[in-house]
Amino acid sequence: MDENIRREIIMEHYQNPRNKKEGLDNSYLKVNTRNASCIDNLDIYIKINQNIIEDMSFTGEACAISTSSCSIMITNLIGKTILEAKEYIANFEAMINEQEYNAEILQEALAYNEIYKQNNRKNCAFLPYKGIKQILERIKDELK
Repeated sequence: MDENIRREIIMEHYQNPRNKKEGLDNSYLKVNTRNASCIDNLDIYIKINQNIIEDMSFTGEACAISTSSCSIMITNLIGKTILEAKEYIANFEAMINEQEYNAEILQEALAYNEIYKQNNRKNCAFLPYKGIKQILERIKDELK
């Protein structure tokens, strides 16, 4: 992806984040993701209905990378099954760790395909994904 397009996508999602609001009712699960080494502190809300991510949103304060990454992640996960969400998250994690990944499913998240060059920014980009992984693991444990 061209560097200018990458920067444009990140800045658009930072300045105009999608779904930045609190969960609307108690049907949303909530997780807090915090980066101890900077200001990143996001609450992420997810509503799952019959194995489908029906809605997601977030609130909080974070850097451009974390905020834009969260906005893009939420945009891409709404409407997906839990299995599809796990696949998306695994591919994003593989991409930022310079491993093999499926670029087709990542869409705008490809803007972070060179984030590995700045190790400290990898944490920022992956922060919202860590939170969603926690929720999906919690759901899996509750279904046992």
